[in-house]
Amino acid sequence: MGIKEEMPLLARHEGEWEGTYTFVDREGKITDRHRSHLTCSFPTEGEFPYWQTNRYTWDDGRTETIDFPGMYKDGKLYFDTERINGHCWEIDDHAIVLTWVYQQDASITLYELIHLDESGTNRSRTWQWFKDGVCFQRTLIDEKKIK
Repeated sequence: MGIKEEMPLLARHEGEWEGTYTFVDREGKITDRHRSHLTCSFPTEGEFPYWQTNRYTWDDGRTETIDFPGMYKDGKLYFDTERINGHCWEIDDHAIVLTWVYQQDASITLYELIHLDESGTNRSRTWQWFKDGVCFQRTLIDEKKIK
């Protein structure tokens, strides 16, 4: 069995997603907002059984593209890129938990809850950001599957 069979909820995330990332501080003040277009894929060739590409666009014209290749082992998906080191696992039929550390600042740890609705077309994600164990911001993400 492979990643898609052993992580069936993750497999339902395959495709193209568009949405908005909203960053808020501890008091709930919006500190950043930008649009996103994510591609989640399961390559049949190559070293990585999972590949995610995140494309971000800000109203001022800035853009950023980040690739997240993932390795699969023992029911978990692992990421070890220049940007992050972490892993995710399914907790039920609708939710995935992802935890990671930023490679450039190991004092910053994130915990993400990813929820996929029954139709598989609406995804909600929340990140909690911790620095030295104290939450300093949250990211709220709402996405729709477009392909």
